[in-house]
Amino acid sequence: MARRSLTIAIDGPAGAGKSTSAQDLAQALGLRYIDTGAMYRGVAWAAVQEGLAPDNRSQVRKILSRTRLTLSDEKRPRLFVNGVDASLAIRTPQVSQAASRLATVPEVRTFLVRAQRVLARGGGVVMEGRDIGTVVLPNADLKFFLDASVEERARRRWKELRAKGKKDSLRSIASAIRERDLRDRTRAVSPLCASPDAVVLDTTHNSRVQVKRLLLDWVRRKTSRAR
Repeated sequence: MARRSLTIAIDGPAGAGKSTSAQDLAQALGLRYIDTGAMYRGVAWAAVQEGLAPDNRSQVRKILSRTRLTLSDEKRPRLFVNGVDASLAIRTPQVSQAASRLATVPEVRTFLVRAQRVLARGGGVVMEGRDIGTVVLPNADLKFFLDASVEERARRRWKELRAKGKKDSLRSIASAIRERDLRDRTRAVSPLCASPDAVVLDTTHNSRVQVKRLLLDWVRRKTSRAR
């Protein structure tokens, strides 16, 4: 199997290192990186812009019909919502919370799963999210589920925020992560869970470099067996 045609799914809860690891892996393999979380944030941002409640199904249905999402194909992809570069705007706490609630709406998941499958058509992608291996790409060549303790995920987020000059407390961040985990794992549609055939990795005590090495080792095993 040629590496450049691989389809790789990476799932896991907030703060487990999915985005960083997926970007590192895609770059190392020369594959396209697709952040599905950004797509949910994009729809949430559009809803916030119009003052709509992200968990109101009737309101969300209306916005889906007029929302166009475009991911640029570059090392650090940018997200355009209806032609507007929203790459930075979608990273605010308000949009994050809206995206989490919006992700429980079945119509939104159907809309975005369809778009994500189109992006992955033909392979050559590393796609990360919360239901990639279980729902979006159930036949992916390789599936990973990254996890870490709540405490470690909160610490990582705290460091990110501190670097941006924000002073959220570690306790409040941990509380928000627990709330997000509960919502993601118990939602009726596409709950967060590891696919039975996924490689589960606990990254609590691993550095970015170590996680990248582990993922690449699994890719080498997969491609060598396929020859």
